Amino acid sequence: MAVSQRVIKSMENSSWIRKMFETGGILKAKYGDDNVFDFSIGNPNVEPPEDFIIKLSEYASLKKTGMHAYMPNAGYLDVREKIASWVTSTEGIEIHSDNIVMTCGAAGAMNVVLKTILNPGDNIIVSAPYFAEYEAYIGNHGGEVNRVQGGEKFNLSVENIEKAINEKTQGVIINSPNNPSGRVYSEDTIKNLASMLERKSRERGRAIYLLSDEPYKKIVYDGIKVPSVIKNYSHSIIMTSYSKDLSIPGERIGWLAVNPAAEDLHNLLGGIIMCNRILGYVNAPAIMQKVVADLQGRSVDMGFYKTKRDRLCEILGNAGYEFIKPEGTFYLFPKAPGGDDLKAVNALQEERILTVPGRGFGTPGYFRIAYCVSDRVIERSAEGFEKAFRALKNS
Repeated sequence: MAVSQRVIKSMENSSWIRKMFETGGILKAKYGDDNVFDFSIGNPNVEPPEDFIIKLSEYASLKKTGMHAYMPNAGYLDVREKIASWVTSTEGIEIHSDNIVMTCGAAGAMNVVLKTILNPGDNIIVSAPYFAEYEAYIGNHGGEVNRVQGGEKFNLSVENIEKAINEKTQGVIINSPNNPSGRVYSEDTIKNLASMLERKSRERGRAIYLLSDEPYKKIVYDGIKVPSVIKNYSHSIIMTSYSKDLSIPGERIGWLAVNPAAEDLHNLLGGIIMCNRILGYVNAPAIMQKVVADLQGRSVDMGFYKTKRDRLCEILGNAGYEFIKPEGTFYLFPKAPGGDDLKAVNALQEERILTVPGRGFGTPGYFRIAYCVSDRVIERSAEGFEKAFRALKNS
């Protein structure tokens, strides 16, 4: 067989998100776009802010020598300086430009970090529910996934994470606001996690890195604040992108920041910068680096997503579904009526509603709804959600 066993296995267990997205294409071809209600993928439907369009036009028309050439593999210095200043002002910890690396989105950031810290057979702890592709990212670099169950109401269980740590544990991935649950981990939870990891790192005589995946950090509701991970734990690396808050996922632009107190900082940063090159990214896109540097703190109007969240919660609540109202992101993660998430997703598909089973996020018995869709899709799906619920309860 010409194709590697790892890739064959990955294809067999390919992302449920993509499977449902592709199913949507088939249904739309059969019934028409207006008659299929696709909640399968987190593809922002709000257009980028006008500031982004203006800056993009400015840099695209700029005639400057070297504008489209290679730059340092960490990214343009002036861009990293602006981001470092922003991180310093918002996270409560001083970050220098040398601690910032520009990446091809948060996924690119995650992969270069994992490539840097993993030896074959090392493991990374992930807490369910978690973004499904973490498993692929860890496997890309010879690592093993060390899954733990989260706490009540989709919170982290620091106790479960501690129990899972062993001599091969190199790091822990967290994601808050969380995809798929919309949960924002509290300040106390982050501090407790940091305290435990500091203690376990001292006991082992080497650091356990905390990798914080933060692309939804600006998408929060009801006055909720997302606590700083990088401020609370010395061996931390935060990774983010502009895909969600600026609505530019196709541009593949993001960055990572390494805590200046992290163990083996010189080699850690050097390895990350090298891996940013040897994994094939070479550099984060030149024009996009310049554009986003001038847009620190800007985002789309999150009020649009709050309105969608509130209306969808109303529809599902009236139909009888059980769920925890999301504190952030643009995902809702209800319980599957009857407890079988595949059966629930299939029942909804009969109503031409596309969702994703919770088993794809390490949490069977739930399903994910991505409500970054038009208001029309939400309104027209109401009857189908109700019919599917009745069918599942009566089956």
